This record gives sequence, structure tokens and C-alpha cells, in this order.
Amino acid sequence: MKPNLQPRTPVTGRFASSALVLLLISGCAAPTTVESPDESSPDTTAQVDTANSASPSPESQASLPLDRDWQLTTVVDDLEHPWGLAWLPDGTMLITERPGRLRLVRDGVLDPTPVSGVPEVLAINQGGLLDVAIHPRFEENSLVYLTYSDGTSDANQVQVARGEFQDDRLQNVEVIFTATPPKPQGQHFGSRMVWLPDETLLVSIGDGGNPPVELEGELIRLQAQNRESHLGSIVRLNDDGSIPEDNPWVNDGESDPAIWSYGHRNIQGLALDADSGGVWSTEHGARGGDELNRIQGGENYGWPLVTHSEEYTGGPISDRQTHPDKVDPYIVWTPAIAPSGLAVYHGDLFAGGLVSESVHHIQLDESGNVGDQRAIAIGQRVRDVREGPDGHLYVLTDAPQGQLIRLH
Repeated sequence: MKPNLQPRTPVTGRFASSALVLLLISGCAAPTTVESPDESSPDTTAQVDTANSASPSPESQASLPLDRDWQLTTVVDDLEHPWGLAWLPDGTMLITERPGRLRLVRDGVLDPTPVSGVPEVLAINQGGLLDVAIHPRFEENSLVYLTYSDGTSDANQVQVARGEFQDDRLQNVEVIFTATPPKPQGQHFGSRMVWLPDETLLVSIGDGGNPPVELEGELIRLQAQNRESHLGSIVRLNDDGSIPEDNPWVNDGESDPAIWSYGHRNIQGLALDADSGGVWSTEHGARGGDELNRIQGGENYGWPLVTHSEEYTGGPISDRQTHPDKVDPYIVWTPAIAPSGLAVYHGDLFAGGLVSESVHHIQLDESGNVGDQRAIAIGQRVRDVREGPDGHLYVLTDAPQGQLIRLH
């Protein structure tokens, strides 16, 4: 069942720039689809470091008008592939670095000593130490939550661990969730976290990778349609990792009870609209077909049976771009922006783009319908976007010397 809101429209429709619309009307060729830089193309191995992919093509940068009403201030640099960002009640920032470090920023200064007690991670290709979140009642329990890749290059999985943050270190760290089944290679971990108002935790799990990666004799991406598998899903957990009794398939003997929604490829943006209670996600497509979705428990979002994406080798992945039993996206980005990081800010959405090297400002009306889009040019791969306790937006850029940038 689809959400009770207005129809979704691809970015190549009413959300496209006037230049792109003119190209389509005049019969000229549409801009070339840009491959997401968070993917290894089929003729490369999963060990390839994709962080230094080429800059986006002029066509992809020109697909949206620029939002010039923002100033950018670099707060911290020299972060090694930062991935996730959270704040403690005293204003201290926690920043994850993909190689396996948790960093502290106080009053705009990066502590040179990483937080101790962080679990060992499998830092492989897209994997490593990923998202960070603090418990809604942190002042009572001091709990910090981390997502990361664990295992080996042949058998790995996303894990969620929590520990007590005391004296600048994590103590009593415990793994509260392990995504199953284990998968090969180092692609598509997902791993964004968001707390719901009832203090349950949503965690996105990637589908496991691109062809030719297989699991049990079939393309691993098909796991996204298998409700006995966490791959390609969002799971919902209690704060101790147990399963909420009202999860959609908790009493279905043929489904994993942790699953909240499924049919996802690789969600790296996940945000709660505190005013409406709605959950939004941004999801990587393959060649084009990146998506903005409104997430509801118990729904199937289609991947890979229903998608606007094309194979990296060329040609459509599916002959269906919509289906009555699947939830349609609110926005489809083709060419790809490679979305990562998402924030709800003053009622609008702000979505990071890796290949677009920008933050996409997506206007929402009072009913939650998507309106105009504009791009805030960052000039670097955007990995995360968050609202800080000071009322400003903060951006993490993904690079060997990544930055923390304040938008104001």
C-alpha cells in the first residue's frame, strides 16, 4: 500500500532544470547517466578505492539551479573519510572515520586522540566504521551506537554495537545486532541509523552488491526481495537490539521479524521529520535511478524488480518502473547524484550528493509533498548532512582529507 500523498515525479519531470527540460523538448539527447562513485563497476574488483572517482560531468552539475543563499565555513579538516556525525548534549561532536576511528570535536577543535574502545572493523572498499548515533536518553545512560562492517572479505556483515561513553572512551561495548546472511566482497553496507519517537532504532542494510556478486547461486541483489534476509532492508530494533512486538512481520514464520521495510538497494540517507513523524530516505541507484523515498513499515520498495536504474554494462535492470504492490519514489535522480546523508531542516529536506558534490535542498509543503529542488554547491563529495544543536546545517565530505563544513 502506497502512502496517501501526491504522486511522485522523477527529477527528469517537473523537478528538472529549465535547461534539461529544453533538451528533452527539442529532441536533443538527454545528459549521460553518471555512475555512482560509491559503486565498483563490473569490470573492477571490490577492493578498488572509489573515493577518488572523477568529478561529475557538466551535465550532472547543470541538472539543478544553484541555491546561493548559503555561506560555507570549514570547521575541521584532515578527517580521513568521515562517514557519520552526532552531538553529545554538551555540544561535543562525534565523527566516525571509515578506517575505524571515532573522533571528538569540541568548540571547533579536533581532538588529536581518537576515542578508545571502538570495535575492530573490516575496512574494505565501502566498509569500515560507518554511522554513529546517541541514545535519546543519553544523559541517563551515556549510550553511543555505531554501525560498521565486520568479518572477512569473503563473509562480512553490518553490525550495530553500543557502548557507554565515559571519560572520552567507550566502555562495556556490546554487539546488539548482526545483519544476516554474511555476504562476500565490500559493497553496499547501507548503515544509516535514525531513532523513532518511541525510542526504537531504524538501521538501513544494503543489498550486498552489484553483479556479478552472488549469494547461493543467484545475484546477491535479489536478497532485497527475500524477507528472510536482512540484505536490502531497513530493520527496526529496540534500544537493546531486541525485536519490537509491533514490527510488520513479527508473527510471520517466513520473514525475519527485525525487518521494517524491504526492496532497497543501498540507503545512505535516513532522517526523521520530527514534526510529522515521517521517515525519509535517499537510496543509491545503479546507473541513474537514485531515489528519495518516504518510508513506511510493512512496505516493499521494489528493488531490483521495479527500478529506474540501468545495468552498469548497459540496458535496463527491470522492465518495470512502477508496480501497484510496490512503493514509488518521490524523486528519481537520473543522472545519479549518489545520495548520502539526509537532514530535515526547517521543514525541508537536505540531501547530500557524492557525485554531484552538492547538498540538494528539496522543498516540502505542509502535506509533505515534494516541490522545488536547488543545489548548494560544496565542491567535494558529500557523505553526511546533519542539523546541529546550534541550528546550523553541518556537512561531512568524503576524502582522505575530508572536512566538516558549517552551512549558514
